[in-house]
Amino acid sequence: MLYKIRRVVAAVFFALITLLFLDFTGTAHLWFGWLAKAQLLPAALAVNVTVIVLLAVVTLLFGRVYCSVVCPLGVLQDGISGAAGRRRKNRFRYSPAKSWLRYGLLILLAAAVIFTGSAIVSLLDPYAAYGRMASSFFVPAYRWGNNLLSWFAERADSYAFYSTEVWVKGGVTFGVAAVTLLAVGVLAWRGGRTYCNTVCPVGSLLGLLSRFSIFRMTINAEKCKKCGLCERNCKASCIDVKRLTVDRSRCVACFGCAERCKFGAMRYAPVSVGKKKSVGSRTDTAEEDSASGMSRRSFMSIAGIFALTQTVKTVRAQQLKVDGGYAEIKDKKASQRKTPIVPPGAVSLHNMNKHCTACQLCVSACTNSVLRPSTSFATLMQPEVSYEKGYCRPDCIACSLVCPTGAILKIAPADKSAISVGKATWVAERCIVNRDKVQCNSCASSCPSGAVTLVAADPEDEKSLKFPVIDGERCTGCGACENLCPARPFSAVYVEGNVVHHSI
Repeated sequence: MLYKIRRVVAAVFFALITLLFLDFTGTAHLWFGWLAKAQLLPAALAVNVTVIVLLAVVTLLFGRVYCSVVCPLGVLQDGISGAAGRRRKNRFRYSPAKSWLRYGLLILLAAAVIFTGSAIVSLLDPYAAYGRMASSFFVPAYRWGNNLLSWFAERADSYAFYSTEVWVKGGVTFGVAAVTLLAVGVLAWRGGRTYCNTVCPVGSLLGLLSRFSIFRMTINAEKCKKCGLCERNCKASCIDVKRLTVDRSRCVACFGCAERCKFGAMRYAPVSVGKKKSVGSRTDTAEEDSASGMSRRSFMSIAGIFALTQTVKTVRAQQLKVDGGYAEIKDKKASQRKTPIVPPGAVSLHNMNKHCTACQLCVSACTNSVLRPSTSFATLMQPEVSYEKGYCRPDCIACSLVCPTGAILKIAPADKSAISVGKATWVAERCIVNRDKVQCNSCASSCPSGAVTLVAADPEDEKSLKFPVIDGERCTGCGACENLCPARPFSAVYVEGNVVHHSI
């Protein structure tokens, strides 16, 4: 029963976390955004004491159930391992823990968090690793499917669906996601939870706590026939039948061993450390488990499993950009910035670099196509703003609502319109007023803060061409001027980022 309950709950959690990356309407985040904040490393970076304490207490009580239920990368490994198990059953065996590697990577992660080694943090965080996989592989497939439904719906005069743009937002991120998926997939296919118990620092940290857990898997020596079935089905390779021990630091409480045991020798029960040890059952520290035990049906009783709420998609009119003729419009290239732009709510480049794990949740949630992963090593795969495909609308706060780490703080639309993330700069030689000698007022008319005004080159000549002048004190760096500038391939107006955001 425990095995089946654990699998159902894990499948629901996995589906809902994946939905956070797939949903582009924002509905899923209103209901299930707390699942992203319940991940261990994001909670630690956000200094979310409530979540950290809760996960610690749960681990001290029940062991590493976080790894087998809440962590999406752990659940993904179970799925891959389960698929491999259909072809080759009873394929695992006990192997000693590689403590030097486990705790070495844990120390490396701790040092990276302390000294803001963002690239290392993003590569080692299991939640961020899964987020990049979901953003790189699942999101395009989901949106292609949505666009196909939109195509059929339009021909049936229905507006229940609307099409969205599908594009790979970062080659480096896609490559890292592909390599990570390949590595995790191969390890899971061949060795089950090898990645969790040798590479993942979150698993190592929880493994340290689970050594002192109250509920744990134990082997009843009187019932055990040493058939080895439990050991050969343990994905964590932590059961040693010869010594009748279970390595609690690596056990993820998947209950697969109890499901496979034909003699009822495997039991998940509370252990009373203070009681005198008796013959009959052993754990990895030879501590006696409580005689009373715990009924399988009483553990993890679920009052109700979260129902997957059907996403109600609101109809939005798509902004059309046309030039009014048949002239070919070249694609706009991203401007080269000395200082990168980070989203409103990020506060500063330092805050973003210190807290972001590059999970790509904000990139997936961005409705304006302005966020994409950084390719710089110092900020590898962290979100940066670029305006060749859109601009940051004053009323949109989607990224601040979904960030689980505190890298982007939650803000209100009224606050966003007063936050300056950068300053627009005019490049005279790119401007079509200079280059083509035709009047253009695109930057001035599109600026929502009124920071761009047109000034005549010759005030005494009524027919004189007018050039943009930018008031840096009023500019918010939203990028509307850069995005809507007709100059190609580079805009004549581009935004340079602010190291520290300020109010205007």
